[in-house]
Amino acid sequence: MAYYVKMGRIPHKRHTQFRQEDGSLYYEQLMGTKGFSSIQSLIYHINQPTQVKKAKKICDVQYEFEEKGALRHRHFRSWNTEVGGDFLSARKIFMANGDLAIGVARPNRQMEYFYRNGEGDEMLFVHEGTGKIESIFGELSFGPGDYLVIPIGTTYRVVLESEEARFLIVESNSSIVTPKRYRNEFGQLLEHSPFCERDIRTPERLEPKNEKGEFEIRVRAQGMITSYTFDFHPLDAVGWDGYLYPYAFSIHDFEPITGRVHQPPPVHQTFEGYNFVICSFVPRLYDYHPEAIPAPYVHSNVDSDEVLYYVDGDFMSRRGVEQGSITLHPSGLPHGPHPGKIEESIGKKETRELAVMVDTFRPLYIVKDAHHLEVEDYMSSWLPK
Repeated sequence: MAYYVKMGRIPHKRHTQFRQEDGSLYYEQLMGTKGFSSIQSLIYHINQPTQVKKAKKICDVQYEFEEKGALRHRHFRSWNTEVGGDFLSARKIFMANGDLAIGVARPNRQMEYFYRNGEGDEMLFVHEGTGKIESIFGELSFGPGDYLVIPIGTTYRVVLESEEARFLIVESNSSIVTPKRYRNEFGQLLEHSPFCERDIRTPERLEPKNEKGEFEIRVRAQGMITSYTFDFHPLDAVGWDGYLYPYAFSIHDFEPITGRVHQPPPVHQTFEGYNFVICSFVPRLYDYHPEAIPAPYVHSNVDSDEVLYYVDGDFMSRRGVEQGSITLHPSGLPHGPHPGKIEESIGKKETRELAVMVDTFRPLYIVKDAHHLEVEDYMSSWLPK
């Protein structure tokens, strides 16, 4: 999130001596993106973050995709995803391409290690559950409806305060940022943006851990996960400042843009990454032209795949979906409201739907493990009853 934040203790000037009580130096770490040319933060550690006791490869990160068949619309009931594991091991990826992976997680155990994604940003949407992100930048609490954006290279773990939780997860190979058209040349969100910096929650507490022992960080990089063991607690930062850090934004703080006639999906855009966008469908007033048709018109995704994750409420253009449903409408095929939904929408004043949409500009591939949660006859659901 591109605005300046400072937490804890830092020296008056960058790259100068900053000493601990025993006279030794704090260790300064620059954490930045795109080399030295994009956003960055400076972090000050009690211990040298480069000292590692041992390293061990855990596994490759690979997805087994289905063989290509007839192109069709797809529907997966992710609500039935098995519960179990910690935040990382509970992840179930449904679809992916070279730019991102989309899946869900239903963890019910605490993480006994820390995690760092060295391949890209992560977006976690909290469907159910409460807890906090413990990271090198401090603690960030979360609850239902929160988007959590974790930048590349962040050492963190998810601490559950509920017995279990449910997340929608987007693993990106690029930075996840706010839409460019809602920002001015200085990076500030503009007046016509559906949310502003006041809605963003940055880390709330920074409590450096000066502890010795054995601590594990699992790092994802170069297509694999490697375990690193340190002899000090990795969350030992006494202070940091900069523009790169994890943050939270609640979908309930998204202010919908409405009009006299139906507004296209880009008005719902919340984030963007390389070759994809993330949108929020929230409760809103319908179009107010006297002859308006609130239901969306049929549209052809000629150059993008559309993924919808249904969170809550009655999604007015679709039938047969439920909480946790994931639908995929691939590029090359027109799609739109189910039969009867267009006429049914006329005269309605508002919708109470809540959903997250991910549009990708390269085709998505289905992971075989998702097949057991698929609704096989979804493609035929547009046929007249």
